[in-house]
Parts: sequence; structure tokens; C-alpha cells
Amino acid sequence: MSALTLLVARELRLGAAGGGLWLPVVFYLLAATLFPFAVGSDAALLGRVGGGALWMAALLAALLPVERLVAPDLHAGVLDQLAVRGLSPELVAAAKLAGHWLGFGPPLMLASLPAAALLGLDRMGLARLELGLLLGTPGLAALGLVTAALTAGLRGAGAVAPLLMLPLAVPLLIFGAGTLGVEAAAAWKLLAATSLLFAGTAPFVGGAALRAGRA
Repeated sequence: MSALTLLVARELRLGAAGGGLWLPVVFYLLAATLFPFAVGSDAALLGRVGGGALWMAALLAALLPVERLVAPDLHAGVLDQLAVRGLSPELVAAAKLAGHWLGFGPPLMLASLPAAALLGLDRMGLARLELGLLLGTPGLAALGLVTAALTAGLRGAGAVAPLLMLPLAVPLLIFGAGTLGVEAAAAWKLLAATSLLFAGTAPFVGGAALRAGRA
């Protein structure tokens, strides 16, 4: 079994032990449950704006596990031990990215089934939402990893992380919500390109941040 696979499995175990696998899903479903109380019970209105509300909930849910992604390993000396064993920070960052996405991306897509029913999305709206989340959640996971790596050594990182991540996630939010509109084809392409850019560069940016944090 490769080192990358072992590191990804470790990330999933730590996420399950710390509640990081179910907290985003619970938050996502709570947002879907409470949103109708805010805008009213008009089914047509909920159908029009519900998908965008779920994208906003997905973005905020991606923030919840950020504090546990890097900081505990940095403070416990785990990153130093991995470096001594010859594992590059980029490999560690890639494993954390994969583990983070597996821990919240697919569960969020499953949670979208009851969430879409609560918000009155039709089958087409649900299919567009699911495809958008499949394309966009890797980008959200990448932003979460980079944010965690950059803020791991800071005091009050929990307050700094949203200020760093949310502005960078605006393109994903815009294109993700756009997949539910009339220009869905173009929005999917832009969403996929943005997510691929974030996911492709995150291991290198995150690895550089991990290396700097250990110095």
C-alpha cells in the first residue's frame, strides 16, 4: 500500500474520530431546513433560490473542518515525523486534500437529496446541483486545505480562516449557482476549470505552507 493511500486513510480516520465527517452534513441539512422559514413557504420561490442557498451552505460547511486539517499535526510534531521519513510536504498536502474532499464532498452530495426535497427542487434542479457539487467541491476542499496550512501556526486561526477562504471561494459560488440557471453549460465549464485550478495548485501551495510552518 502506497504512502499516499495510508495518509489519506489516516485523514479519514482522524476526521471520523473528531466529528469532521458529519458536522458539515449536519450544518448543510440545518441550513436547508431553516432556509424556508426565512423566505417563506412559496414553493416557486424556494425552487428558484433553493439551489443557490444550498451552494452557500456547502461553502460554509467546507469551513467547519479547516481547523483540524493541519494545526493538530503541526503542534503534535506529526509533520516533522513525516518529513524525517522522507515524505515531502507536497505529498502530505495532497493526502490531506484527498482526505478532506472524501470526508465532506460525497456526503454533501448525498445530503443534497433530502435538502433538495426540503427546498422544492425538481429532478432537473437536483441533477444540476449534484453535478455542480461533484465539480465544485474539490475546489472547496483545496481552498480549505490551503487556508488550514496558511493559518495553522496563527493564534485565533478560527477567526482568520473564513476571512481568507471566503473571498477566494466567490468564483466557485458564482459558477456553482450559475449551473442552476439558463446558462448552465457555460457555468459548468467555468466551475470545472476553477475547481481544477484550485485542486491542482493546492498540494504545492499547501506543501510550501507546511514547509514554512515547520521552519
